[in-house]
Amino acid sequence: MKKPDKSSPFYLQLKPLHKALKAAAPPPKPVAPPAPPPPSDHELFLLATEGVRRFVDDHYHHVAKKPSPWPLQRWHDEAQVMADAMSDFWPWDELESGEELLYLRPGMKLDTLRKLRRGEWVVQAQLDLHGHTSESGRLAVSEFLHHCKMHNKRCVRIIHGKGLGSKHKQPVLKLKLKNWLAQRDEVLAFAQARAVDGGAGAVLVLLKGWREK
Repeated sequence: MKKPDKSSPFYLQLKPLHKALKAAAPPPKPVAPPAPPPPSDHELFLLATEGVRRFVDDHYHHVAKKPSPWPLQRWHDEAQVMADAMSDFWPWDELESGEELLYLRPGMKLDTLRKLRRGEWVVQAQLDLHGHTSESGRLAVSEFLHHCKMHNKRCVRIIHGKGLGSKHKQPVLKLKLKNWLAQRDEVLAFAQARAVDGGAGAVLVLLKGWREK
């Protein structure tokens, strides 16, 4: 390429204009440095575990579970003794099949029974007697009440069924349950459950607390 003649009139006229344009041009923008690469998984792991010390012992020592203070065999024996003391016969009129289960221990306020029937007590435990015979049902009720007494359960529900699956379509366990419950010292009252809680197929039982005599 041929170099321009700096002594020519044309070059001398363009030289001042070139200097003026060069002076008016903005300074070039600084070039930003390239962004650093994202950290690797290993670097992220080291950052997340910073300050964590290695656990030397590879074995976790489980704390030994303390045995229950209530021997199972003794529990069963006591419940069996109480069940044997629960007679099927009690000195009051025989309960009719459609009659409502209702009982209040002498000395208790009538308002206690009203609250129980209205479902104002929170049910803390439940026993379902479906599939039980009279003998197994009596033992189940005895064990259930004994367990509730030891754990200070105050209001419980016992589902005795409506007897639709029995031989004579009669609620056999319902007729016996009234006698069983009335003979237990810890039972203060019982009443047929509300429709939403089982109706004629269940009974709510109010039990004596630890501090009550």
